[in-house]
Amino acid sequence: MRIWGPLAALCLGTFMLLIDVTIVLVALPSLSASLNSSLSQLQWVADGYALAVAAALLGAGMLADRHGRRRVYVVGLVVFASASVACALSPDMGWLIAARLVQGVGAAAMFTTTLSLVSTLYSGRRLGLAYGVWAAVASSASALGPILGGLLTQVLNWRWIFYVNVPVTALALVMTFRCIPRSTPDRAATRRPDVPGVALCALGAGGCVYALTASHAHGWASAGALVPLAVALVACAVFVAVQRRSIHPLLDLSLFRRPEFTAAMITIAVGEGAVYGVLPYTSLWLQSIQHLSPIGAGLVMLPHAAAAGLVAVLSGRWMPRPSPRLGATLGLLLAGLGVATEGFLGPGSGWPALIGGLALSGIGMGLVFQVAAALALGSVPPERAGMAGGAYSTFEQLGYAFGVAVFGTLAVSTMNRSLNGVVPDPESTAQTLSGGGADTLLAATPAGERTAVGHTLHSVFATAHNTLALTAGAVAIIGAAVVLRLTRRRPNPPESAVAGSPATPVAGTQVDRP
Repeated sequence: MRIWGPLAALCLGTFMLLIDVTIVLVALPSLSASLNSSLSQLQWVADGYALAVAAALLGAGMLADRHGRRRVYVVGLVVFASASVACALSPDMGWLIAARLVQGVGAAAMFTTTLSLVSTLYSGRRLGLAYGVWAAVASSASALGPILGGLLTQVLNWRWIFYVNVPVTALALVMTFRCIPRSTPDRAATRRPDVPGVALCALGAGGCVYALTASHAHGWASAGALVPLAVALVACAVFVAVQRRSIHPLLDLSLFRRPEFTAAMITIAVGEGAVYGVLPYTSLWLQSIQHLSPIGAGLVMLPHAAAAGLVAVLSGRWMPRPSPRLGATLGLLLAGLGVATEGFLGPGSGWPALIGGLALSGIGMGLVFQVAAALALGSVPPERAGMAGGAYSTFEQLGYAFGVAVFGTLAVSTMNRSLNGVVPDPESTAQTLSGGGADTLLAATPAGERTAVGHTLHSVFATAHNTLALTAGAVAIIGAAVVLRLTRRRPNPPESAVAGSPATPVAGTQVDRP
């Protein structure tokens, strides 16, 4: 227990916070029917959580450096569980979205500390195995979310996808207090919180995602999309300028001079966005077009979860010091080929057409999770483990949030083009269809025309899904090529070029190894 107890405590929290990224996917049709939601609101239920995690991660990492990683992890568990109860009790979509944002802040406090705690609690071959176990939990959680969500939604109701977090949180808290040593911050390096940096990061990320989500409802030329996009771009530019001039930056930009660190960020962001950004629309296709139950839709995704978990564990045992050229590049390549294989649906296709692609993308993501996490922390000095872990988790959640938003916009625009000239109001029909409202559209159709309209809706949704899958596959494969180039072997550079600028180290924590 002294050796593996801490890892079990951290993996419980990781499993819970990551499963909540995708557990809502198969519940989206039930949420839409229960709370009368639009596609934009459904996107924010999925995206708001990931965006809040990404926006709060760097700030949570800074607090962990100041006050101790275990303490911040515990606070995150409590906030996460409390917000989960608020989600379950939501009377409307506004309440649910707000509670999901708070839940994401708690998840950020948990997420930003897990990787840095693993890196300080284990070393040598145990560190490689620990990364493998953690990566297996992370990859299987994202993929098992739809299965657990389908089971809870069908047997009970959608509110139980949030209630289930409470007992898991209680167990994680008990194990944390029993198994993880108290973290002692380095008071000599304590600094004032970078509140402007946190605010600018949140404003930049949130504005971009909001603009993407609003674009398919109001159009890119509308003020509702252009104004938040402009504000977000200005916030991002100011954030970069502030961080470059700061003595104690929230994110030390000199870390990106290290090719392995940059490769790790690209690998996790592209993998998350390409593979898991498409899953909400796959779930809607399975349930609204194929009429599978929530459990059935979740089980279709089981090959992905099984492959991802198995590969992550095996790669952790075989590659205690993973090769970025092999692991990250191969992972993104397989993930891209897998998701692209899902892009050949026809009007008469059924769920079996997805199985091969889901399994192949699971193999790729198993490699991505294990290798990218190890690279992110292994490419920086130990005292910057907290910052590297926060950056890794930020890029992971931003990749997912942008993926969901971008593919949602692409889905609506593709459906709108396919329906143009076929139905009187193609824009409204595309909005309804992309939100899982195929049955609603059929119910409003005269009985004699339902067969023909049903065939049209099947064809239009399949075409949109194919566009998403093929685009995601291309993005992942391009990402693999970029990572391959970044991690190419170079002649021995001067030590100063590898180390980057001599910025002041971030305050770290000293944790006894078990």
